Amino acid sequence: MDFGQIKNIDEIYGAETFSRFPVALAGGKGATLVDTEGKEYIDFGAGIAVNVFGVNDEEWKKAVVSQLDKIQHASNLYYCEPQAELMRLLCERTGAKRVFFANSGAEANECALKAARAYSYKKYGEGRHKIVALKNSFHGRTLFTLTATGQDSFHTLFDPFVSGVDWAEANMKSIRQVAGADTCAVIIECVQGESGVIPLDKDFVRELERYCKGKDILLIVDEVQTGNGRTGKLYAYEHFKISPDLVTTAKGIAGGLPLGACLFFGKAEHALSRGEHGSTFGGNPVCCAAAVNVISRLSEEFLLEVQGKAEYLRAKLKGLDGVQEVTGMGMMLGFTADKSAGEVARKCLEKGLLVLTAHGRVRIVPPLTITKREMDEGLSILKEVLK
Repeated sequence: MDFGQIKNIDEIYGAETFSRFPVALAGGKGATLVDTEGKEYIDFGAGIAVNVFGVNDEEWKKAVVSQLDKIQHASNLYYCEPQAELMRLLCERTGAKRVFFANSGAEANECALKAARAYSYKKYGEGRHKIVALKNSFHGRTLFTLTATGQDSFHTLFDPFVSGVDWAEANMKSIRQVAGADTCAVIIECVQGESGVIPLDKDFVRELERYCKGKDILLIVDEVQTGNGRTGKLYAYEHFKISPDLVTTAKGIAGGLPLGACLFFGKAEHALSRGEHGSTFGGNPVCCAAAVNVISRLSEEFLLEVQGKAEYLRAKLKGLDGVQEVTGMGMMLGFTADKSAGEVARKCLEKGLLVLTAHGRVRIVPPLTITKREMDEGLSILKEVLK
């Protein structure tokens, strides 16, 4: 089908939930994509930080196809080799004790929030169930994770929301005012992606960790977007030198297939028992085989290369006329410009560059394997658009 046919079908039959750019992507290689009309684009979005190795990566495809040749789905009534291998890899790389697999970041966060309440209930009984999230956060679109999202724009239409959730500013004075004897967990993102790619202050995060440990409040770190090499570490919390109790991740973990994970550390290891949570598709063998390939390839050497690319990209962005401020961490960057973020994204698309927006800022999260040539080509387009 050509673009017009695809767009027409979508407008007739698709739920009216997405504002799409006028492009239908059809293929490509690495960080260079091609649409149905044959036009090429440099990809600075990676499917919203998902395609960590870009598209058409040969090693990744081999792992996926190899598993498809065996069994595509088994359910969690049975053991599954790719799932077991991924559990082992994640625990060995992070120090986590156990892993629960879901289908998305929202589901991984849902698991962590439930686990925190279960941990507290089993240890302290009723009444200690409050979740404290940060203002300007984003944790997903299920009712619980949407409630934990600290942005008023998301808190319409769907009342009543889940009770027992409150929001604090990203400082300890506010945390102490909001948290109390009824608090079981605090959930944070080390870099608040959907509110403009804003990193949290490292001193605040470390003090928050000490506060939570002293109160036996579980610290949940949402690594849905920041995880799996995106910031130049396997997970962003490593930059902050903290030890969370629960870590959630998704997006890039399976390199383009739907998979989420909730990692249980230390005292949270036994927060959930048999029958207290579950998923039909979570830990699907094909998705787990893809994720084993991703995590295995995110070596220290590879992550150092990501850090080098990130420094190059940040420096080049700061040097562009019209760029006012660059924020973020690793290959997860945001900036304000003289022009609106929406206008920049539209003009970039016209000239062959895909960028994202977040809270009035331009967001850049390219494949981690993007080449210098592709970065330079994308930056050249961005420079032209910002003139």
